[in-house]
Amino acid sequence: MHEMSLAEGMLQIVEDTAKGNAASRVTAIWLEIGTLAQVERDALRFCFDAVTRGGIAEGARLEIIDTPGAAWCVRCAGRVALAALGDACPQCGSYQLQVVAGNDMRIKEIAIE
Repeated sequence: MHEMSLAEGMLQIVEDTAKGNAASRVTAIWLEIGTLAQVERDALRFCFDAVTRGGIAEGARLEIIDTPGAAWCVRCAGRVALAALGDACPQCGSYQLQVVAGNDMRIKEIAIE
């Protein structure tokens, strides 16, 4: 389950940000996750709750914002929407696609007190 290591990495960023801003508590985190990022959202929430126990982010609300996937199609020579890795180009059916968006995860915002 790589979601545990993702949650631990998020927590490190959140704690560093909170300490750098002299915050006593983290109340919410907005996290953007691409549809192609291969992250199980429920597992990530569970792991986040586990790693934040007893710390500055305990009880923080985790808001997940899904971002769409996109790829460059070699055959069409254009950008196309992509719902899942391994899907064919919705315009021409080619599998010669290079992912250009939606395979990342980033902390967009952190609410602190």
